[in-house]
Amino acid sequence: MVKRSNIRLFDGAMDTPAPLLDSPLSPPQDGNTLQRQLLRRLKASILDGRLPAGSRLPASRALAEQLGISRNTVLLAYSQLTAEGYVRADRQGTWVAFLPMAPATGINPAARISLPKPISPAPMDASAAQRVSRLIASPRHIEAAVALRPGTPALSHFPLGAWRRTLDRTLRDMPISTLGYGDPAGEPALRDAIARHLGLSRGVRCHAEQILITEGAQEALSLCVRLLSNPGDIAWMEDPGYRGVKAALQAGDLQVIPVRVDDEGLAAPATLWHTHAPRMIYTSPSHQYPTGAVLSAARRLDLLERARRNNAWIIEDDYDSEFRHQGDPIPAMQGLADNAPVVYIGTFSKTMFPALRIGFLVLPEGLTGSLHTAVHELLRGGHRHEQLALAEFMESGQFARHLGRMRRLYRDRQSALRSALARHLSVSHEVLGGQGGLHLTVRLPPEIQDRQLAAAARQAGMAPSALSAFALQPTAEDNGLVLGYGNTSADLFEPLIKRLTMLIAQTTARRPA
Repeated sequence: MVKRSNIRLFDGAMDTPAPLLDSPLSPPQDGNTLQRQLLRRLKASILDGRLPAGSRLPASRALAEQLGISRNTVLLAYSQLTAEGYVRADRQGTWVAFLPMAPATGINPAARISLPKPISPAPMDASAAQRVSRLIASPRHIEAAVALRPGTPALSHFPLGAWRRTLDRTLRDMPISTLGYGDPAGEPALRDAIARHLGLSRGVRCHAEQILITEGAQEALSLCVRLLSNPGDIAWMEDPGYRGVKAALQAGDLQVIPVRVDDEGLAAPATLWHTHAPRMIYTSPSHQYPTGAVLSAARRLDLLERARRNNAWIIEDDYDSEFRHQGDPIPAMQGLADNAPVVYIGTFSKTMFPALRIGFLVLPEGLTGSLHTAVHELLRGGHRHEQLALAEFMESGQFARHLGRMRRLYRDRQSALRSALARHLSVSHEVLGGQGGLHLTVRLPPEIQDRQLAAAARQAGMAPSALSAFALQPTAEDNGLVLGYGNTSADLFEPLIKRLTMLIAQTTARRPA
């Protein structure tokens, strides 16, 4: 007859033997070893009170005999429990430790134990930081392939084969040291390539030491907030404007002031500089999102001068300005004046593909030294393989050739979308969006509620965005749809716009008189 342990566990409600010591373990399979099964049983029994604090576990030999397993399996389980702090071992045996969430009864180890009533811990305050409550959800995680979705490039036209070969070649040739942490500011080879590209294509004045590689433009925005502002500072942003900016500014506890956008871009009244002088100004001057306005030369120069006098930083977001469909590209504001108080932000999400998650910012030359310590403390080098591959992709000329193909493709797609809107959108409307980028914005009459229309379009397999959703202080002009054409074939625009026209008729017909 097998000798039983001097501890017998009972369920208080049923007064029947608990299964901890009497029930056999299951045959080991799929990694569920006997040791792991025993360990889980013992942990669960300690945490729910069946093995109360202060009780002694059975001797390892006796428990092994009782369960029909090797003593070594029991010893390994006991050793793991000791390492994790569930039990303590001494010369007299192995004892259950006193844990904050487990019942402690001070029982006699030889006595029969009834299951204690479970402890009901007081609910903790699950509230997040106050800044989190100010963030407003947006339908940004829609499948990229859905028609008319703004901000998505032509993914099917990306030269995936060439990119894969570049990745493979980089991985094959890079030294083993590249597997370690890299320069927090990013791979020097990529920063060199970006500096050369920006100087030639965007008129940006910079050298590689001014460039920081980030995980997309959103991280670049957040980094600007952390490095250049203090909680409570005033920040201006375009209205309507990119929603990610508002999230980054609010997460930094800044006071966000919306500044209206007109046909010449950001229109800051002179009085605003006196009543709400900013520490930070966000603008997308070469192709405003979502209206497509270009910040005029007069306003650029005025903004630069006033920002310099007020010790304000201008955050220039150049997110899709590589794609100019008529005339020469609009140069970046950063290169317009010497020592401009401008932090230039860019991303490869539109020129390459969003999942690459590589963006960058260009610091003013005077800031690189003072921010050196902060950059090295806040950032860690990573994604080195992808950064080195992107540097080679740029230096080999493949990036420039890809941009050339995409400019032609997007020019044709924008033209096709404009034609479809002119032929099939029967309601009164105004087309905005300029002559570049990946989207057009259509202003609609106020009786057509854009958010309701956008929701109906999503139900119909389309993903335009409501223009009013981009405005912090919506006006009558902020009513319409933002239509992406980057990842939608030109031959689909006519049936899509016809469908939108039908949805407009249906949504307006359902409105109460």
